[in-house]
Amino acid sequence: MTTEHGNGGVSQSDSDRVVIFDTTLRDGEQCPGASMTFEEKLEVAELLNGMGVDIIEAGFPIASQGDFESVQEIARRSKMAVIAGLSRAAFKDIDRCAEAVKVAARPRIHTFISTSPIHMKHKLQMEPEAVLEAVIASVTRARNHVEDVEWSAEDGTRTEFEFLCRCVEGAINAGATTINIPDTVGYTTPEEYTELFRAVRETVPNADKAVFSVHCHNDLGMAVANSLAGLKGGARQIECTINGIGERAGNAALEEIVMAINTRRDVLPYTTGIDATMLTRASKLVAAVTSFPVQYNKAIVGRNAFAHESGIHQDGMLKHTQTYEIMTPESVGVKATSLVMGKHSGRHAFVEKLKELGYDLGDNAFQDAFKRFKDLADRKKHVYDEDIEALVDEGIGAAHDRIKVEALTVIAGTGGPQKATLTLSVDGERHTREATGNGPVDAIFNAIQALVPHQAKLALYQVHAVTEGTDAQAEVSVRLERDGREFSGRGADPDTLTASARAYVHALSKFLAKRDRLHAQAG
Repeated sequence: MTTEHGNGGVSQSDSDRVVIFDTTLRDGEQCPGASMTFEEKLEVAELLNGMGVDIIEAGFPIASQGDFESVQEIARRSKMAVIAGLSRAAFKDIDRCAEAVKVAARPRIHTFISTSPIHMKHKLQMEPEAVLEAVIASVTRARNHVEDVEWSAEDGTRTEFEFLCRCVEGAINAGATTINIPDTVGYTTPEEYTELFRAVRETVPNADKAVFSVHCHNDLGMAVANSLAGLKGGARQIECTINGIGERAGNAALEEIVMAINTRRDVLPYTTGIDATMLTRASKLVAAVTSFPVQYNKAIVGRNAFAHESGIHQDGMLKHTQTYEIMTPESVGVKATSLVMGKHSGRHAFVEKLKELGYDLGDNAFQDAFKRFKDLADRKKHVYDEDIEALVDEGIGAAHDRIKVEALTVIAGTGGPQKATLTLSVDGERHTREATGNGPVDAIFNAIQALVPHQAKLALYQVHAVTEGTDAQAEVSVRLERDGREFSGRGADPDTLTASARAYVHALSKFLAKRDRLHAQAG
């Protein structure tokens, strides 16, 4: 039996229980272009709670007023998971973090400071002894606010071993209940990481008083392997994100961690509290709100994860599924494509279908989704589960956008120039403009530029079909860039040009919201 601590971890005697610490809302959101709105963060947090995540790192409260408010509201709403906020070692950071998480049923302050020679010299410009003093002071300050304190040694895998042990010992003596040794730059290898945890836990005299944690980045493609290797060295908390999103090449993917443990219990004799049947839904929600599509061949949740095209593979699958599948699609929440929905389907059937797909929409969101489903059913002979997921996810992502596509007419063909007549609703007011371009998409984007003047540049335009057939919905991804910041948007519609317009205005709404926040702060 697992014995819960106030820190959201487990006792050291429960050697098989792994605590899942999800940082999608903090480290994941630092992925360029992956920022989420206040409402989107609340929705992701609710799903993480529902799927059994032990600890949700809700954000970095000192970073902005918006971050503070979202962490505070997530903390207020959470009943199950520990809610953590991140803070640097500065007292003002820690106090701000404490203010944000104190309303949680189970609050945590996660404070960190760099400990590697290169970071101390060039980033902090501090001597090791001063860093050690900051470790002790920051943990002590945090512990005065909450009982559950996590301390992280930033760039821990490039830190001198003796100094790392001194910092860990000091942090535990000051009251840290969790010690995180992150592979901040994705530098280590599995064997090194196992040995690092084993050596630290054997060397530090009070190591048994804390849960040890891994936090791995994927710069060399080893984040998941390193995370699992840390367990072998005695770590019992894994920090990860949905879809592996995060800075640079990303973080360890939560879904891969969980399914590796579930599938290979023979060599990974651990358990988690995650409901694996919700993994696909979580992946789709995060992809929708961040407008970051999941690569087709992504492990566990990718579109091709359970697809078999090779004749040899198909033959084997027909004889016995385990010839080429080591887990079932149902185990991660993937259901067989269904054709039961159509234009004659009513509200009750649609409600049941949404439940089957893992959605729990509020009344307004449901009404909008049902209307869009009926519109789609009038235009499309068969409405697949993937179609419903695409239209609901787009609605979730664009629900709070300032700009919405109201009407679009495009004239295209070989003669040129192509022309678009577009009507947008901007802050509730309708505006129409006509524009030409080098192709229909260019004409649409020129019309948007004319209606909503802006300086962002188009960095990515990508189209793929949601399902098969000539009447398949197109799902379009757009990324805008300005002053080193990226803003992503996604749109879905059987008409590729309409989907393109929706994706662009979704990204543009995020850009304008960020611009307005910066102007307000400057003013």
